[in-house]
Amino acid sequence: MTDFPTLRSAMVDTQVRPSDVTRFQVINAMLTVRREMFVPTDQRDVAYAGMAIDLGNGRIVPDPRILAKMLDGLDIGPGDLVLDVGCGLGYSTAVIAQMAEAVIGLEEDETLAAEAEANLTTESVDNAVVVQGRLAEGAPQHGPYDVICINGAVEFVPDTILDQLKDGGRIAAIFVDGVVGHCRIGAKAEGHVAWRTAFDATAPVLPGFARTPEFVF
Repeated sequence: MTDFPTLRSAMVDTQVRPSDVTRFQVINAMLTVRREMFVPTDQRDVAYAGMAIDLGNGRIVPDPRILAKMLDGLDIGPGDLVLDVGCGLGYSTAVIAQMAEAVIGLEEDETLAAEAEANLTTESVDNAVVVQGRLAEGAPQHGPYDVICINGAVEFVPDTILDQLKDGGRIAAIFVDGVVGHCRIGAKAEGHVAWRTAFDATAPVLPGFARTPEFVF
């Protein structure tokens, strides 16, 4: 039988901590959430292998190092309302829920959304809900948000999403240009989001976050 608690501790000690993740709330959340319960059943044995887990159709359960570094940069607090865009099977939502007051997990794929909701219920994550809808449209009915975490890569972030972030709020996304990618942390002030590059990262581009190709005649 696989010793998941030991593997979870090893993930934090050998993957998360060495990646300059220092915030206690992030470390504690990664130690608490049972990642194996948020991956496909046939991939539970590799849940802690230090990589993204493929869900098909360009969707993933994020690499724990990348997720932890994003959350470290976002500095989520116990009073924050968070929008988790592209929550997949619910792992990122469950981790964020350990730090925030409440989390809205947004998922476009109907099957993934249903499984994420079931996983969160099974794991007794009672301060998170899953909303099924287009990722690029966000979930304005529950906003505005203190924090928005985009789980996956983007070529741009639509104003529709940025408009749902409170003034003083933070947002994180992995911006990609070809094979090159960088995680950026944004802070909103007076209606404008200023971005800073935090670290190198890459992931599949989420639906609705790719630029429309321009035709040149």
